Amino acid sequence: MAQDCPSKVDTELHEHTTKGEMEPVTTVDPVAEKKLLRKCDLALIPPLMTIYFLSFMDRTNIGNARIQGMTADLHMQGSDYNIALFVFFIPYIIFEVPSNIIIKRISPSLWLSSITVLWGISTIGMGLVNNNAGLIGCRLLLGLFEAGIVPGAIYLISMYYQRYEVQWRMSIFFCASILAGAFSGLLAFAIGHMHGVGGYSSWRWIFILEGLVTVVVGVISKWWIPDWPETAKFLTEEERGRLVARLAADVGSARMDHLDKRAMKRIAKDWKIYVGTIAYMGILNNGYAGSFFIPSILNQMGFKSAEAQLRTIPIYVVATVLCLGAAYLADRTRHRYTYTVVGVAVATTGYIMLLCQSSIPLGARYFALFLIVGGGYMSQPVVLGWLANVVSGHYKRSVASAFQVGFGNVGGFVSSNVFLDREAPYYTTGYSVSLGMMAVCAIFCTILYFGVIRENKKRDRGERDYRLQKPDADNLGDDHPEWRFAT
Repeated sequence: MAQDCPSKVDTELHEHTTKGEMEPVTTVDPVAEKKLLRKCDLALIPPLMTIYFLSFMDRTNIGNARIQGMTADLHMQGSDYNIALFVFFIPYIIFEVPSNIIIKRISPSLWLSSITVLWGISTIGMGLVNNNAGLIGCRLLLGLFEAGIVPGAIYLISMYYQRYEVQWRMSIFFCASILAGAFSGLLAFAIGHMHGVGGYSSWRWIFILEGLVTVVVGVISKWWIPDWPETAKFLTEEERGRLVARLAADVGSARMDHLDKRAMKRIAKDWKIYVGTIAYMGILNNGYAGSFFIPSILNQMGFKSAEAQLRTIPIYVVATVLCLGAAYLADRTRHRYTYTVVGVAVATTGYIMLLCQSSIPLGARYFALFLIVGGGYMSQPVVLGWLANVVSGHYKRSVASAFQVGFGNVGGFVSSNVFLDREAPYYTTGYSVSLGMMAVCAIFCTILYFGVIRENKKRDRGERDYRLQKPDADNLGDDHPEWRFAT
C-alpha cells in the first residue's frame, strides 16, 4: 500500500460519522472521484514540490560554489570539501524519524514552513562565512532543518491517495530534486556574472540569493501547504467525506491505529523496512554523487566553469523524462521491481563507461553521465514508493518512510567521501564504490521482490490466519492475513 493514512483518517471516520460531522461517501462516482483527485493534485503537489526543489538545491549548490572559487576563498585543503559534504548527513539522518513524530502532533503547514525558513537562513549563512569551520557549522544546521522535508512530504502525499495512485504523484514530487540539479546549474551560471557585486564573490551570491528565496517561500508555505485530509480547506464537506471514505476502504482491515508495545514490536521486527532502506541507500548514493560532483567532473573533462554549469542542464532534463516514464508505467502495471532493476542497469552501464574513460572519447564520457543520472532517478522514487506499498497502518507507514529516508541517506554520506581530489579526473574509488552501491540496490530489491511473493502465497494458503486470534487482531497493520503486498 502506498499511502500513509493519517491517524485521523483511520480513527476519526467513525467519530465524524457518529457525531454527524462528516458522513462518509460510500457510492463510487467516477466523475466525482476524478475531480477530487485533480483538486488534491493541484493543492498538494505544487507547494511540496517547491519546498523540496529548494531543499535539494540548497543542499547541493555547494557543488556549483566549489568551481566558482569557494574552496580557494575559504582556504579549503585536502578532504575539507568532503567533510563539508558529509557533516550535513549526520543531523539529517538522526532527525528524520523524530520529525515525522512532530508533524503528526502539529499541522504539516506549520511544521514544514517553519523548517523551510530555518534552513533558508542556514543557506544564507553559508554565503557569509569566512572559513571552513563556519561552512561546516552552517551545513550541520542545514541538515538539521532539512531532515523533516522528505519524510514529511511523503507522509502527507500518501495520506491523500490510494495504494496505486501514489507512485505517479511521488515521482512528480521527486522530480523537484532532478529539476533542482538542472536549475541550480543555470542559476549558478547566471550568478557567476555577479562576481564582485557588494564586495562578494559569485559563489557567495549563490548561497545568499538562493537562501533568500527559500526564506520567502517558507513564509508563504504556511498558507500554501494543505493540512490533513479531513480538515483540508480546499475541499467541500462532501469531498472531504468522499476522500476519507476511499482512504479507509483502501486500508481495509490492515490498520494500525494504536502505537502500543505490540505495534512497536511488529514495526521493529519487519524485515521489509530494513531491506527497503538498504535498497534506497544503494540508489541514493548515486543521486548525491551526481549532484555533488558532476559540475567538478565536467570541469575536469576540460569544460570551463560556465560551460560545466550549462552542460548539467540536459542531463537532468533527460533524467526527469525517464523518472516520470518509469513512475507512470509502475502505477499502470501495478508493479515495482522491474523498473528498479532497469534503472540500476542503466546507471551501472554509465559507471562502467567512466571506469574505462581513458579509452573512450569525451562525448562518450559525457553520455555516461546521462546514463548514471537518468538510470538512478528511474529507480530512486520507485524504491521509495515500493516500501510504502508493502507496509500498512498509519503508524507503521509513518515510521517506515522516515526510517527509509533517514537511514537511507547513509548513501549520501558514502558518496561524500569517495570522490577524492587526488584521483581526479578518473575518480576510480568514487566510480567503483558507486557501482558497488548499484549492486546493493539491485540485490536488496530482488530480496524484497521474492520475499513479498513468498509471503503473499503463504497468505493465499491461509498460513497467517492464526493472527486473527491474537489480542491485537484489530491493530495488525500489514501483518493482517487479508493484506497482499505489491511486487
